[in-house]
Amino acid sequence: MAELIVALDVDSRDAAVRRVKEIGEAVDFYKIGLELFTAEGPDVVRAIRDLGKRVFLDLKFHDIPRTVERAVRSAGRLGVDLLTIHSTGARAMIRAAADAAAEFGETRPRILAVTVLTSLDQGDLADVGIVGRTPAEQVAAMARFATGAGADGLVCSPLEVGALSRALSAGTLFVTPGVRPAGAAVGDQKRVATPADAVRDGATHLVVGRPVLAAADPAAAALAIRAEMGA
Repeated sequence: MAELIVALDVDSRDAAVRRVKEIGEAVDFYKIGLELFTAEGPDVVRAIRDLGKRVFLDLKFHDIPRTVERAVRSAGRLGVDLLTIHSTGARAMIRAAADAAAEFGETRPRILAVTVLTSLDQGDLADVGIVGRTPAEQVAAMARFATGAGADGLVCSPLEVGALSRALSAGTLFVTPGVRPAGAAVGDQKRVATPADAVRDGATHLVVGRPVLAAADPAAAALAIRAEMGA
């Protein structure tokens, strides 16, 4: 059964805690990204965990293997469930992240590799020197590489998850941002799909921000998305 993760795209611990309490039992998994973590640090992770919720720490680690190893170990001590690294960090970095996570046994954080950011399209890839591949082809190449190097799963566009779920081994996690309920605004995501589309194609986790946080009734909005997912 696919799970809904709500992105806490807010700028303070107080705002994050208020949102989580407002949504209540409708959601038990939240993403903490760069804005919130930079503002509040590890304390905001602890605050969300203290509310009985699970945490997806989306900081996209990309550094030398030793630094990433230590960062993953710190995240594991915070009790996060999922965390992200950039697949372009190369094999030794991915392996170091996976090995550090494994130290936590059954409670280990699962390592998700970022392949191509969902805000990027063909022109953006060309701007950074990736030519001769579509975004989907680049995602597929990096996905095979990252999971082969030890990543537990991938952050990928819902428009690519179908092909990836068919190509990669069972048990691979597919975490998909760029999900918008039917009729919702696209925002800054360029490769989007509905919750039903993404789950049908193999997504294991859907990440949704604005459609929940900006709703008049965030809890009801979350429940509606879960109903679209079949959850």
